[in-house]
Amino acid sequence: MKPDTAHASGAGQIDFSLGGTLPLILGLAVLAIPTFITLAGQSWSQEAGAHGPIVLTTGAWLLWRQLPSLRRSAAPGRPLSALAGLIVALVVYVFGRAYDFITLEALGLYGVGLAIFYAQFGARLIARNWFPLLYLGFLIPPPAYLLDSATLPLKQFVSFAATSSLKLFGLPIGSQGVTIFVAQYQLLVEDACSGLNSIIGLLAIGLFYIYLRRSASWTYALFLAALMVPIAIVVNILRVLILILLTYFYGDAAAQGFLHSIASIFMFGASVLLVFGIDSLVHILRPPLKGAT
Repeated sequence: MKPDTAHASGAGQIDFSLGGTLPLILGLAVLAIPTFITLAGQSWSQEAGAHGPIVLTTGAWLLWRQLPSLRRSAAPGRPLSALAGLIVALVVYVFGRAYDFITLEALGLYGVGLAIFYAQFGARLIARNWFPLLYLGFLIPPPAYLLDSATLPLKQFVSFAATSSLKLFGLPIGSQGVTIFVAQYQLLVEDACSGLNSIIGLLAIGLFYIYLRRSASWTYALFLAALMVPIAIVVNILRVLILILLTYFYGDAAAQGFLHSIASIFMFGASVLLVFGIDSLVHILRPPLKGAT
């Protein structure tokens, strides 16, 4: 009975020695550092990927705070399954790295991390820690062609909604596609004003807030995530309205200068606070609603 007891007590211990997990961690770092440098130069420096460093830092922290529990409950996965997943992920990584396709490169790196996690901790702990692992998936930038196909109709809708709203107040304004005409000025609704960038960033920050503050179920996370999409679009319509009014009353130089950046930051902050407010309101109303039901 003693050998069995000893084996059971050591089953959850992870070997962090030179012959154990440390080489895997070093190997992952060798792959990750070049990818993070590329992401910093391509995606994270743009509005569409500005949430990347936040997701990386907070996602790593979420896993770090779970590390004692992971060590205690570890049940390493099947070696052949882990090896197969690692090989597939490395092929994707190398292909993306060789052809400068950052989406595949980041996806391959993400797959390598999952394969290592499975090899060390097993499938049961992947399921139990689904949120931190899914949350880190926001580090993978969407392909450019998908962004372009989704951005154009959003830009057209934002342009139409903004001009239609201001026409009600008698402003000399009109639109053609993504081009807005107001008085003697001509404005172009850029990709940043479509709302898609705000949707991605808002989803990342909002879901992190829900998980950390509420420890919510995936159904509630999906519910609030569905609300974030119209919130981001409406806030970007308001953002375009502000820029149009700045242009109309103070000129193009004022709208495209310092105030443009301030409006962008302010409106994104407002959308984040709105999500927090809706979450608080839902939790205030839930007890009366449950009682009524």
